[in-house]
Amino acid sequence: MRGAYPRVVLGLHRSRHERHLLTGALDLGVAAIDTSTNYLGFRSHTVLARVAGDLLPRLTVSTKVGYFPGTKQSEHSLDGARLYKAVEKAAGDLGREPDVVFLHNPEQSLRDGGGHGRDALTQACAALDDATSKGLCGAWGVATWDPLPLVDLVDPSAPKPSVLMGRAGLLVGIRTLDTVEALAKAWDLDRGRVWGMSPFDGSTGASVWGRIDPRIFLRGGDTFSRIQAAFRASYCLPCVGTVAVGTNDPTHLGELVDALAAEADERAIREYRGLLRERLRGQPA
Repeated sequence: MRGAYPRVVLGLHRSRHERHLLTGALDLGVAAIDTSTNYLGFRSHTVLARVAGDLLPRLTVSTKVGYFPGTKQSEHSLDGARLYKAVEKAAGDLGREPDVVFLHNPEQSLRDGGGHGRDALTQACAALDDATSKGLCGAWGVATWDPLPLVDLVDPSAPKPSVLMGRAGLLVGIRTLDTVEALAKAWDLDRGRVWGMSPFDGSTGASVWGRIDPRIFLRGGDTFSRIQAAFRASYCLPCVGTVAVGTNDPTHLGELVDALAAEADERAIREYRGLLRERLRGQPA
């Protein structure tokens, strides 16, 4: 039996939403999926309900709200009423209440970083907190691709998320790593309530994974592949308890699950973060 920590969530960002992937995940002990209202052309929830409605009660389901269909392209909004209705619609389309609903990339509507930005973030958080209290979802969180605009907008008196999700992995810059951890501290979230995403920065087939050997970040890493090592290291960059990772291949997912048996070399991780910080200091202002 595998322990509950660290934890894998199957991300559906680029997934074809096929039933065999969900059954394969369950067979591997991966009983959590992460999606969003805007995935699969704003059809993710309805497609999941159609192809795997009977499986959803066996899964922990997280989704995201914040993007809405627009005339020519999707638009982002932090309007509280729209977010609340989006959570309502997500529950209806899925045929069950999501376990977690994330506020999706709030930085998209917070580029000014001024007082209005703080008010907008606070009101958006209040809307999701209200939806949670009304039983439309089990908990709410914040998922951010670029956390830098958020850290100075946190209102200590505003509702706090139960979960934070940010980018993770060896290709994430030190500013993002530090800011995710700063947000977690501001919201009183321990490592078990911080999630990572996109641990391969989009693709395991990128040339970078053939040029570097992430096994140096594991103790006794020679028994694991480079991709497995990169995945296991992502739990330390930043410090997270869960990583959401996408795939259409249950075999690949199984290889990543096997990587959880590896032990990260914390000293090597610290040295790597130090190198990232030195590199940042050496860059022109």
